[in-house]
Amino acid sequence: MHRTQCCSAWPFFGFWSHACSCEGKNFVLKNRTLPEEMGLRAGIPVGTSLIDAHAGGVGIMESVPQSDSEAKGRFQLKVKIYQRYFISVTTLNEYLTEEFAFSFTLYLILGAPINSYPSSASSLDINFTPMFVAMLPEYWLTEGGQSATGALLDYIIENHMASPHLADRAASQKTSIFALLNNMLLTMMEEQKSPFVAALTESTHVLPDFHGNRSPIADPKSKGIICGLTLDTSERQLALLYLATIQGVAYGTRHIVEHCNAHGHEINTLLACGGLSKNPLYIQEHADIMGCPVILPRESESVLLGAAILGAVAAKKYPTVMEAMKALNVAGQVVRPSQDPKVKKYHDAKYRVFQELYEQQLSQRSAMAKALE
Repeated sequence: MHRTQCCSAWPFFGFWSHACSCEGKNFVLKNRTLPEEMGLRAGIPVGTSLIDAHAGGVGIMESVPQSDSEAKGRFQLKVKIYQRYFISVTTLNEYLTEEFAFSFTLYLILGAPINSYPSSASSLDINFTPMFVAMLPEYWLTEGGQSATGALLDYIIENHMASPHLADRAASQKTSIFALLNNMLLTMMEEQKSPFVAALTESTHVLPDFHGNRSPIADPKSKGIICGLTLDTSERQLALLYLATIQGVAYGTRHIVEHCNAHGHEINTLLACGGLSKNPLYIQEHADIMGCPVILPRESESVLLGAAILGAVAAKKYPTVMEAMKALNVAGQVVRPSQDPKVKKYHDAKYRVFQELYEQQLSQRSAMAKALE
């Protein structure tokens, strides 16, 4: 809708609590021809719109288990998994009185890109994009992420020689390729007497920058790397490559969180939504690699819930967006990291390899640039 067709002033960036708008205030279709064209009656309230990932944040940010909400003050930053990342730093005083701030949680929106979003009452000097009231009233939204994560998994699977046969088998069994690969990895773990599933990739490492590095390095020239390839073209080799790619993405999330924590955040919890959050292996690897719990919302379609929350506020069902979120955001499963110290030791080692892959790439890039001078 064009801004001149609303009876209320359009916020300059975001919505609700900016000086030229009012939290919970209705937007009303003013142009008489528009309602007819859209099949709506004149005067119907219209909620402010958000991009999909931001709406997902509204749909999950208050999805905190009862046991955690009782331990108030423990979480100040929520992490949202879209693998775009929204990170929030702190809340306003009125919310701090509830002893629950958003600066300890990272919101992961797990989709084609992964978005990370922290929100806060003040902007932190980190290599992300800070936006005031872009998602929540009176909050800074710090947005970063990894580009093409879901697309990367599709690329890895679909370009493997074993993919067509695996896809046919998945279709005949009325399941997904991801489910087949997850089960295959469990079988391989048992047959190879591996101590845990993640250990299957001890010789396979992936730097997932196939579409550059968005956060925290912001290097569009960065390239993806697969280390440990052989002539094996079997389904089992595809399963290992799939697992190593998931781990590479999770190490990228860890890199983002460590960068944020080094610049004022204190992230210790992930809230995840989006298509990839429905993959149990994907979520467990994130929990183990991050060393913190991943909270999944009860409502799997968090983006739709976020949009519905905006509509509910516009219709005056709830006085504010925060009140609507508290009423409608509900936590579901909590996936906790492994307590086996060997799992942590293993991922710490693989994370160092992950970092070295990028460092080696920089060195090689410099060497080739000098050769062409």
